[in-house]
Amino acid sequence: MKRSEKHKRGKGIVIVTGILIIGCLFFFGYRTINEQRMEAKGKETIKVFVDRLSKGKYQESLKYLSEDSLKALDFSKQQVNEKYQNIYGSIGVHDIKIKNLKIKKNQFAYTAVLYTGLGKSLKQNYQGTFTKGNSLIEWAPNLIFSGMKRTDKVAYHYLSATRGEIVDRNGHGLANNGEIVNFGVVPKALGEGEQKQEKIKKISEALGLTEKAINTALEQSWVKEEYFVPLKTETKVPENFEAPDGLEVQTDIGRTYPIGEAAAHLIGYVGAVTAEDMKKNKGLSEGSIIGRTGLERVFDKKLRGRDGGYIAITNSEGKEKEILQKINVVEGKKIQLTIDVQAQYLAYKSLDNERGSSVVTEPKTGDLLAVASSPSFDPNKFVHGISQTDYDKLSKDEALPFLARYSNGYAPGSTFKLITAAIGLDAGTIDPNQALAINGLKWQQDASWGGYKVTRVSDVSPVDLRTAMIYSDNIYMAQETLKMGEKTFRAGLNKFIFGEELDLPIEMNPAQISTEKNFGSDILLADTGYGQGQLLLNPIQQIATYSVFPNNGTIVYPKLLLSQENKTKKNAVSAETVARINQDMQAVVEDPNGTANSLQSLGIPLMAKTGTAEIKEKQDERGQQNSFLYAFDSQNQKFSVLQFLEDRPDSKSAVGMVPELLKYLKENYN
Repeated sequence: MKRSEKHKRGKGIVIVTGILIIGCLFFFGYRTINEQRMEAKGKETIKVFVDRLSKGKYQESLKYLSEDSLKALDFSKQQVNEKYQNIYGSIGVHDIKIKNLKIKKNQFAYTAVLYTGLGKSLKQNYQGTFTKGNSLIEWAPNLIFSGMKRTDKVAYHYLSATRGEIVDRNGHGLANNGEIVNFGVVPKALGEGEQKQEKIKKISEALGLTEKAINTALEQSWVKEEYFVPLKTETKVPENFEAPDGLEVQTDIGRTYPIGEAAAHLIGYVGAVTAEDMKKNKGLSEGSIIGRTGLERVFDKKLRGRDGGYIAITNSEGKEKEILQKINVVEGKKIQLTIDVQAQYLAYKSLDNERGSSVVTEPKTGDLLAVASSPSFDPNKFVHGISQTDYDKLSKDEALPFLARYSNGYAPGSTFKLITAAIGLDAGTIDPNQALAINGLKWQQDASWGGYKVTRVSDVSPVDLRTAMIYSDNIYMAQETLKMGEKTFRAGLNKFIFGEELDLPIEMNPAQISTEKNFGSDILLADTGYGQGQLLLNPIQQIATYSVFPNNGTIVYPKLLLSQENKTKKNAVSAETVARINQDMQAVVEDPNGTANSLQSLGIPLMAKTGTAEIKEKQDERGQQNSFLYAFDSQNQKFSVLQFLEDRPDSKSAVGMVPELLKYLKENYN
């Protein structure tokens, strides 16, 4: 063979080989691209299918199922829809997450984490086959739960934990599990169309609910035609109540609040869990009851315990084949408070529905015996939904019945003179025996104060510390505070609880001396000395601050849980100073001119200090007057009271409200 022929032949082989290589590359490249496209399509199909199931949109999920696969199993799309609705819907499947999704040609496999009505996640492994270019799924019952076959069913057994009760120091109930009355409907009894809407209208009128609220209750995912759907709960059936057609009345065990309004702000109330609640807390399940306000909310997890139950695959005869999920019930724990239920009731009653608060403690332990606020509301009406009419009435009330006044900050008024005097005596700036010549009812330091003057109620002169306490003299205390000076005054105040977070399950801001680190003016310094200015203490903080007087100079911090250890701060005030001020507090009760002299008629040994904090826009007009009383048992120091009346009527004061409460405390804490 000639060389040129060999060359041509070799060149031809190279060309053919190149063509073959290019063809192979094209073939394998096309196959890879096609596989990638099929994989992407398959992933999209599975994700959308599972997303529809997760959201309970079972009808929409059917779009992604092969009709041929359903026919082979003798299933219609409607039957598949009902199967998902009956199984996933009844056990509360939601929020399904896909993990480890793998697609190989027309095969798929993935792990799904499903959250059920038991409030826990359930892991399932799925696998199957695609058709139609991976756009449809060859459906089978094992795509509901991986162990299911055609005739299998799912059994759901839900067991509710008993909510822990909230009790007082003696075991008496403040939040009980007692008999309640449920007003509700069974959907199939309402009929259809106009008949249904007419019945709903009459039921809404009878219960004071909106038709929208009733329809929303009926649209809950767990509701079935034969299920009882509660709409409203009461502790008893109202007198002369006639149930309209379609409304059922059932008795049950539920949350009740024995003293109602008297402890509503403190204890709070519970309510049915919502979809939003479950979204925030995966541990919640449909039908659960959770704390909405007060201690019911603060201690909800402990009180609620954990509901339980189990989900099982059964055969057509109901025999269990496989337990899918089992959760043991954990009963809720009891919360025992330092509260005395009778003292709590009397403290609330003493406020006579006026705006105010009443706080009672055991001074030596810090135990809060009563924490009441007025006006209030009935928490029993909130348990399963208050009527819109009743809620609007409360929410629009200018007296703010939802406000917990025991945790709201106020200027303490003249009761705070006890603290100013204690700081001055300890610092040596106040001589208790020195009498100041004070003339008239108004005073100012000098002309730099402009039109501002400190005022007092009684024109008494001369005035020493005892006289200043008896008559509650603002001018005396203003002058002594200015003589003391800001540095000494603030140093003394910092020995108390200002700026501290109290260890209480009650939301409140720390006690405040002023808005800035310095007063910035002698007027503000003087005003602070007699309990006004920018001082802010809520009634609980006030009674904690004044605890130095029954405790020989030691602050005893308030506590609400009976198991909580006592906390103290020693040497806030010297024992000698406390002894002197206590004598003056006794005179406030025993002296005929004392502002708390009316309490002497009770025959109870008491030490006390009254106060009035006035809020007004102009100096010479009457503003809002907040009335305070601090009193404690001078004989055994077993109880103390801080009574507060906001914007008191002219005919009332904090002193006049407490006799019945003090009598009870004397009889039971002595």
